[in-house]
Amino acid sequence: MTDLHPFIAGLPKAELHVHHVGSASPRIVSELAARHPDSKVPTDPEALADYFTFTDFAHFIDVYLSVVDLVRTPEDVRLLTFEVARDMARQNIRYAELTITPYSSTRRGIDERAFMAAIEDARKAAEVEFGTVLRWCFDIPGEAGLESAEETARLAVTDGIRPEGLVSFGLGGPEIGVPRPQFKPYFDRARAAGLHSVPHAGETTGPETVWDAIRDLGAERIGHGTSSVRDPELLAYLAEHRIALEVCPTSNIATRAVATLDEHPIRAMVDAGVLVTVNSDDPPMFGTDLNTEYAVAARLLELDERGLAALAKNAVEASFLDPAGKDRLVAEIDTYTENWLAR
Repeated sequence: MTDLHPFIAGLPKAELHVHHVGSASPRIVSELAARHPDSKVPTDPEALADYFTFTDFAHFIDVYLSVVDLVRTPEDVRLLTFEVARDMARQNIRYAELTITPYSSTRRGIDERAFMAAIEDARKAAEVEFGTVLRWCFDIPGEAGLESAEETARLAVTDGIRPEGLVSFGLGGPEIGVPRPQFKPYFDRARAAGLHSVPHAGETTGPETVWDAIRDLGAERIGHGTSSVRDPELLAYLAEHRIALEVCPTSNIATRAVATLDEHPIRAMVDAGVLVTVNSDDPPMFGTDLNTEYAVAARLLELDERGLAALAKNAVEASFLDPAGKDRLVAEIDTYTENWLAR
């Protein structure tokens, strides 16, 4: 069987479901932990592998929030954002929509304008230095309730605060005990301000949560959507309306949302005609990256180079990149693939 790893490494890619803090590599996390020695997060990068071993989704949230607590100053925000872009560039990620939870930082005392300035400065510097284009999704941390929703919506829609790179509005955190419909007023405000709707749904709950995200939150893409395969009507709706699923295979195993990779429902999603994108979610925490997720998808879907290129183009189609940018990135994927196969 052909080793696809070299092809994947050079393949131009877009990533649509990847979290800001969750993308902090062991190098970045250990540096932030050393800055804030009162944290329980290990400062030794090698010890982080054990720290990032999760017993269930609730444990993952606890660990995730302990890393969030390391981001305490605008300088921390800028360092994290720029270094995440550096790691993306090494994987030939040309475009990424990075999910940011500003409420986690502003409630810890970081000035909201300083926060926005830090992410924007890092975004612009990364595009110049690495050629990686970043855009933001501001997401509500569902576990923090409606107060966090109000604050996230305010930051996302207020002129003079809303950052230039913001394109979408999301909802993360646990799904169990956090019904999607209660967030409808905040998504309505964000959508009225021109933002796209990209909530998490159907990761640890059933397909009805995905329906709620579509009906109440106006979802244009669904984060995870793993349980969608239990409802043929839902799969047909997703396929017909080109509502993409942001699939994160290794994440689903790490958080116990799916038992094993061989049981992952990505094949059923593709067979139903759903627009599937592959993403890394919180890559260092799950011991993965986007290149690894493409290799996983290649095995589960039995893809060759052209199949992987088509998967990469799915992400471009489902992205909120401008039409000219989409055309350029698709052309880059096609040129790369044809040159590779002509060798």
